[in-house]
Amino acid sequence: MAIKQISVFVENKKGALADVLKCLSDNNVSLRAMSIADTKDFGILRVIVDDKDAAAQALSDAEIVFSINDVVAAEAADVPGGLASVLKVLMDADIDIEYTYAFVVENGARACAILRLSDTELGEKILSEAGVPMVSEEDILRI
Repeated sequence: MAIKQISVFVENKKGALADVLKCLSDNNVSLRAMSIADTKDFGILRVIVDDKDAAAQALSDAEIVFSINDVVAAEAADVPGGLASVLKVLMDADIDIEYTYAFVVENGARACAILRLSDTELGEKILSEAGVPMVSEEDILRI
C-alpha cells in the first residue's frame, strides 16, 4: 500500500518553487501534501499529488529534475504525542525513518504522517500489526 511521492530538486532562488508549482497547476495536478527541505543552494520539494502520471509528464516536459519514491502514510491521533506513538512502533522494530511530514485530516481527531522508511514494506507490516491505521493513496485523494 505504498504511496508514490514525487521529490523535486529546486534551486534556492527567487521564484523557483513557484515555477514548479505553476508547472503542476498548469497541467491540472493538485497537491494533496507538501514538504520542502532547503539548504543554502537548493531544496527538495516533496509532494503527494492527485495524478502522479500527469505530474511526472509535466515535470519531464519542463525539464525539471525529479524522482518518484515509495512512502508510507499512517494515521495518527491529532493529540499531543500522537505522532510520537507511531514513531515509537517503528523505533522499537528498528526501522529507520529517513524523514517524515504530517498534516491534520480532522482537527482534534486524525492526522496523517508521511514516512520515508529504510524498509517500506516491513515498516507497513510492523505498523499494521501494531494496530496503526494505514492511509492509502485513494484515502489521501479523498481528503
